[in-house]
Amino acid sequence: MTLHLYNTASRQKEEFVPRDPANVGMYVCGPTVYDFAHIGNARPVVIFDVLARLLRRIYGAEHVTYVRNITDVEDKIIVAAEANNESIEDLTTRTTQAFHDDMAELGALPPDREPRATQHIDGMIGMISVLIEKGHAYEAEGHVLFDVTSMPEYGALSGRNRDDMIAGARVEVAPYKKDPADFVLWKPSTDDMPGWDSPWGRGRPGWHIECSVMSKAELGDTFDIHGGGRDLIFPHHENEVAQSCCANGKGTFARYWVHNGFLTVEGDKMSKSLGNFRTVRELLAEAPGEALRLNMLSAQYRQPLDWTADGVRQARTNLDRLYTAVQHLSDVEAAPDAFAAEVLDALEDDLNTPKALTALYAYASEANKATDPAARAMLKAKLLSGGGLLGLLQQDPDVWFKGGSEGEIDAEAIEALIQERLDARKNKNYARSDEIRDMLKDQGVILEDGPQGTTWKRA
Repeated sequence: MTLHLYNTASRQKEEFVPRDPANVGMYVCGPTVYDFAHIGNARPVVIFDVLARLLRRIYGAEHVTYVRNITDVEDKIIVAAEANNESIEDLTTRTTQAFHDDMAELGALPPDREPRATQHIDGMIGMISVLIEKGHAYEAEGHVLFDVTSMPEYGALSGRNRDDMIAGARVEVAPYKKDPADFVLWKPSTDDMPGWDSPWGRGRPGWHIECSVMSKAELGDTFDIHGGGRDLIFPHHENEVAQSCCANGKGTFARYWVHNGFLTVEGDKMSKSLGNFRTVRELLAEAPGEALRLNMLSAQYRQPLDWTADGVRQARTNLDRLYTAVQHLSDVEAAPDAFAAEVLDALEDDLNTPKALTALYAYASEANKATDPAARAMLKAKLLSGGGLLGLLQQDPDVWFKGGSEGEIDAEAIEALIQERLDARKNKNYARSDEIRDMLKDQGVILEDGPQGTTWKRA
């Protein structure tokens, strides 16, 4: 089948037809780097990592450009740096590295390009100047604002009417606005804030203009896919459309808008006041990143995802099942001409990851029963290729089973206890031997005695 994606702009699932199959472009809104990424931040990273893998499979890696930005100038960053008593540069450097490390633990590949807002200030000043010249923006009290009344189509992406826009989230009321829905393109900076010289005085860009300029710089006026979470549709993505189309021409900018659904934690909206605010770093101390990733993919991307401890435990169990199947096929080479067609078909149907995972589990079940070498080689290829599309099964099964989370007994200590147990058995000290087995079992380590010696894995 061909790739179909739900396009927020048309509110329907459409066949994806790139402008140029040799140059497929996707831009996804990245993090504002002022603190550790939370699990809600991670969902779009994992989802669009799968979409990027899929696009590379269909069109070839050399024909796909995946861009995800870093927002390193924003008011939250200024506030956080002051609260932490550190420089903005130190804060953004530290939190950007933490973001990269955490997303890598979730199996997310780096984007092809990762522009930073501070690298594109000149482009932002240039686009703002064009908007002023074309009558779509105006200067007021050191600010430059977009005039939403100058664009009759404003609100089409989100489907919001005039009253909704004015009452919408993050719409700032200010006396210098011509219209309550007008939004900031440039704002003044005090001496202790980051700022750049501009025709409107020393200042810094508004959040929305950053992505309009970075996407244009990396992918051009018009590109294929713009992605992000549903929470960004209004005002961020609506405002990006307004800026870009008014500056570059009607009908430019993103052709397909792809948005992932909201994430809750144990049935409630995630918030620090409820005590259910979970950072990726905290969760990685409790479970392997691959289990967090699989749990993320257990729901179709447009649907809400309720993050639960039970879901993570089930994801670990499911990965045990998949890695056991791969381990069972260790005596055969993957068939070079076999591929996980069922996984590919599921992902081409608007990234149906639950259906894709069901296909992987079916391969695992077949692999555990298959005896014919050719069939087993084919199933190994399907497991590994299907896992590759989903960003799963990327490590050796032995590493998976022996890998632990923070706070768990490490592999070196386990091996030492196994040797101690072996010595105890040689000395007929069976009580100590059983004590070690039970102690390891209590810590989630299962011993398996066989003709070749004792092996182990985590439960």
